[in-house]
Amino acid sequence: MPKIIPREFSLLDFTNLKIKKIVTVVGFRRSGKTYSLLELAKNLGQRNCLYINFEDERIPKETGVLTTLLEVITELSGAKSYFLLLDEIQNIPNWSLWARRVNETTPHKIFLTGSSSKLSSSNLPTELRGRSLTVTVTPLSFKEFLRFKEEDFSLLPRAKILNLTREYLLSGGFPEIVLVEEGKKPLILDEYFQTFLTRDVIERHNLRDKTAIKTLIQLLLNSSFFTISKLANSLKSLQLTSGKATVMRYLNFLEESFFLSPLYLHTPSVKNRLKAERKPYFVDSYFLSRYSTAFSQNLGKIMENIAANQLFKMVRNDPLYQVFYWKDYQNHEVDFVVRKNQRPEALIQVSFVSGEQEINSREIRSLTKAANVFGLNQALFISWDLEKEIKTSFGKIICVPIYKWLNSTAGQIEQA
Repeated sequence: MPKIIPREFSLLDFTNLKIKKIVTVVGFRRSGKTYSLLELAKNLGQRNCLYINFEDERIPKETGVLTTLLEVITELSGAKSYFLLLDEIQNIPNWSLWARRVNETTPHKIFLTGSSSKLSSSNLPTELRGRSLTVTVTPLSFKEFLRFKEEDFSLLPRAKILNLTREYLLSGGFPEIVLVEEGKKPLILDEYFQTFLTRDVIERHNLRDKTAIKTLIQLLLNSSFFTISKLANSLKSLQLTSGKATVMRYLNFLEESFFLSPLYLHTPSVKNRLKAERKPYFVDSYFLSRYSTAFSQNLGKIMENIAANQLFKMVRNDPLYQVFYWKDYQNHEVDFVVRKNQRPEALIQVSFVSGEQEINSREIRSLTKAANVFGLNQALFISWDLEKEIKTSFGKIICVPIYKWLNSTAGQIEQA
C-alpha cells in the first residue's frame, strides 16, 4: 500500500449504512479517488477488499469481464462478503446493469469511481437511480493542503501563511503536485491536462475535431464571462466551423469531466438565466495560472476561482444552498450570491487587496446595490490579507483574508 494522507472525507463513513447502496466516488482525474479507495481498503483490511482499475490496458473493455469477475469472486470467497472497489468502471459497457445485479443479489458492497459526472447521483443510468450515493472528490482544500505540507496553521507566522497561500493559489491542490518538488509541478500538470483531454473528452466522445475543443478550452481559460453564441463566433473567426450546437456539446463534455463549472446569473427568470452570460470556473486554480494568458498572474481572478470551488463544495454537501453571480443593467456586479431555501442569504466579493484604500469604489457600490435589492444588511469581502469591518449605508462589509476564510472550521458562509 502507498503512503496515504487522510483527507477531510472518509469512505469508511459509507460502509455501515442501514440500507444497501452502491457508493459512487466521482471527480476530476488525479484528485484522489483511487487513494480514497486504497485508504478504505487499509481501514477495512486488505483481505476483505477487491480492488481493480479498469483503465489497466490488460483488461478488455467488454461486459463479459464483469460477468467473469463475479464468478471468480464467488469461487474464491464462497459466501463471504467482499468490498468491491472498482476504479474507472465506466470504461466497461453495461457496467450499471451489472452493478445493480450484484448489489441486489449478492452480499458484496460496491464502491465505484469515475472521472465523469455520469456516475454521480443526478446523472446515473436509470437502473441505478435511488440505489446509490455519490461522493465527489476534489483537489485539496486549503486545510488539506496544509496537512499535506505538514504545517500547523495555528503555529504559523503571518508571513509563512501568506507564502503558503500564494503557493496554493498558483500551484493548486492536486495531491501529487502539492507533494512534488517545484520544478516538476508544471510537467505533471501538463500530463494531467493531456490525459484528461485525450481520455475523458476526445476518446470518450469520439471527437474528430481536436483543434476546436482545445481552442474552446483556451477561450474559456481567458474569459471572465461566456455565452454559447460568443464562443461559437470566436471559433468561427478562427476558421473553426463549430456551431452553437457543437459548442454546447463540448461545454457539456467539460462539465461531465469536472474540468469546468459554470456560474449562472441570479435572476427570477429561468429563461433569462440560461440566455445570460455565464462565468467559467475550473476544477483547480493551477490551470489558470499555467494556461491562461489573461489571468496567469491575476491573483484576484485566481482567488475568485478558489472561492467558487469552496462554495460549489458547500452546495454539493447541502442541497438547500445555491450559488449565482449578480449583475444589473448598469454593470454593477457581485461575484457570488448565496441562496438558501430559495432566499438570498449572503453576498460575497473577492479581490486581491491588502488595505481599505485599495478597494475599488465600484465594488462597494456593487455590494450596496445588491444588498438593497436583496434586503441584506451585510456582505462578505474576501481579501488577500485585509481584516476589518467597513460601515456602509446598508450596514457593514466584513473583510476577511482568504486564508482565514478557507481555514474556517465553521460553515463557509456563516461569516457572511
